[in-house]
Amino acid sequence: MAAADHHTRSGLVPIAPAPVNENGANQKSAQAVMAFSCRTCAKRKVKCDKVTPICSSCRKAKLDCLYQAPLSRSRKRKPSDDELEKLARYERILYEHGLLDAEPSSPAVGETPEEPISLQWNEPGESGSGKLLANQGKSRYIDSRFWHNFGDNEIQGMLDGEHEDDDQMASGSMIDPLTGAFLGSQQDLLQYHPTHMKAMSMWETYTNRIEPLCKILHVPSTAEMLVRASKEPEKASKTDECLLFAIYHFAVFSITEDECIAQFGKSRATVMERYHFATRQALVNASFLKTTELPILQALVIFLIPCAFFYDPNTYWILTGVATRIAQRMGLHRDGETLALPPFEVQMRRRLFYRLLPLDANASQMSGVGLSILSLTWDTKEPLNVDDNQIWPGMTKAPQEKKGASEMIFCLARASVGKYFAKAGRPNNGSGSAHFKDYQEAELVISKAESEVEETFIRYCDVINPLHFLTVCSIRSGIIAMRLRIHLPRIRNQTATDEEKRNTFQFARRILDTDSAVCANASLTKYRWHTRPLFLWGTWDSLVVVLTILWRNCDILSALEVDAAWKILESVFYNHDELLELKRALYLAFGRLTLKAWDTHPPSISVPEPSFITTLRYLQKRIPRNRIKEKARSVDTEDIDANSTPIFDPSSANDANPSLNGYFENADFDFSLEFNLEEPDWAFWDHLLQIS
Repeated sequence: MAAADHHTRSGLVPIAPAPVNENGANQKSAQAVMAFSCRTCAKRKVKCDKVTPICSSCRKAKLDCLYQAPLSRSRKRKPSDDELEKLARYERILYEHGLLDAEPSSPAVGETPEEPISLQWNEPGESGSGKLLANQGKSRYIDSRFWHNFGDNEIQGMLDGEHEDDDQMASGSMIDPLTGAFLGSQQDLLQYHPTHMKAMSMWETYTNRIEPLCKILHVPSTAEMLVRASKEPEKASKTDECLLFAIYHFAVFSITEDECIAQFGKSRATVMERYHFATRQALVNASFLKTTELPILQALVIFLIPCAFFYDPNTYWILTGVATRIAQRMGLHRDGETLALPPFEVQMRRRLFYRLLPLDANASQMSGVGLSILSLTWDTKEPLNVDDNQIWPGMTKAPQEKKGASEMIFCLARASVGKYFAKAGRPNNGSGSAHFKDYQEAELVISKAESEVEETFIRYCDVINPLHFLTVCSIRSGIIAMRLRIHLPRIRNQTATDEEKRNTFQFARRILDTDSAVCANASLTKYRWHTRPLFLWGTWDSLVVVLTILWRNCDILSALEVDAAWKILESVFYNHDELLELKRALYLAFGRLTLKAWDTHPPSISVPEPSFITTLRYLQKRIPRNRIKEKARSVDTEDIDANSTPIFDPSSANDANPSLNGYFENADFDFSLEFNLEEPDWAFWDHLLQIS
């Protein structure tokens, strides 16, 4: 009984399958019955028999049935509350006039406390705030601020959409790699190996476009293996084969359609499908679920990075969780030096761990489950700032760290900023979530992060070097995003002054300006696979800030600022055309907010309606607002081939009106492949998803 009361208070509602009689009919008397009505019946004001997983009223009306524990009622004030309120008010007056050393410990009765200041953008919801989605015997628990304020219909659509995606994946080629692993199927892959010349070409692509941003491999020793194995693939071990196909797969992912046809004489989707299957099968052949070999885990992580663009978020979260569990089994969450490992292994384990950690954190955020399983349990140090030629297998002495820019500069700089976010969310007692007590404390942490990254990395960057330019833009946006983040609570609570709103608006504009600068830089075309999604820290919150102020607080901006804001928004939608697609409820919500802002406060100068606004209007009309799950059905059948492999094309952003020229099939885009700090806390923007 106590356990049941605990579940009811927490909002987590246990759903038990109803037994059936001999004829298969439900025995109502044995069905689980809730202590409260479902939300659907409550809204309709009809009687609810409280049967789970779906009540009789919802079953007859063919409606979604959602149970959520009602919020506990606040207690009536005791007679002594008046005295407590007076005492708190007097303490506050004394503190404000410098007559009291300590800040008052509690707010006045009835007064809303200030929002906690935190740099964590990936926290789970508060206790008891989770939602259980139940329909037709299926259930799904959501406990993450990211999904917390989506409308019930949109969240329920997630549950229904998961099973639709399962049917598509089962009939198509995008079967997840776990399926074969559980079945234990083995298959020879000799016919899938490319020629030596093509293998070397893909290796060059990988080292030029991917490895500088990932730094998972040791390029010299991997090159030796690849040359040897590509010449005699029949002699390649199962371990080497995993790494080979993962490299080929990622290399093809990073090129454009035209480049693929020129190199392979086939479409990019065809070549991607070939190496996607080969990599998946190579992992199965190597029994990757049981592996303790670092190269196999390297191959799995290299395989999973591009898979974020075409696996659905829930499947992807399971797969990154598998990789994380394998890493834990291998002890990657513990630093190699403390385990007395050789220097080369220490560095390679650190590199891999610092690539896996953000990958899993990002996947957990997008699937709606909050923090990743490694968020509070690791002590692995950052990799050293060394080039690959400074380390080698068999070395017995730790390398001397470089002072200046090395091949690791991009990954290390981002990790340097990312650790401050991680520390801000890691309390001293190892549990719960940490918050700053005031803005001064938060600013001290931000200033420390800024000084460290400027002195250690940015001062050595040459912006003529594309990698260095990308590093500078990414890191400085991260610092701005920190300052933007600590000011968002006042925006949410509607306590921000006009000056604070303008400052927050300017922070957001700077991040979006940086994003446009990166996308406009022709030397960064080779990194388009990384920059095409909204990859900068704070871009999502920046979009919401700019659009919200244009919609509701446009009076604090000048006409020139309004015009400039719409110009930069047009650039954002042009550079990141996934915002103009039907792939996620999140994009649809952004589209509605953008149209609200445009219709309320368009540019001051009369101009023709830009193509991105026209496209948004078109898409909004095609999607029934109350049934997001029907979004797939609203897309013309000729636009999506359910049997083809969904492939992301970095060159597609060049289309003038990409959302109408074609869709990336079933691709489901993630927003970043680095530390999961660029996602917004959607509890800050509850109005965004409540637009009628």
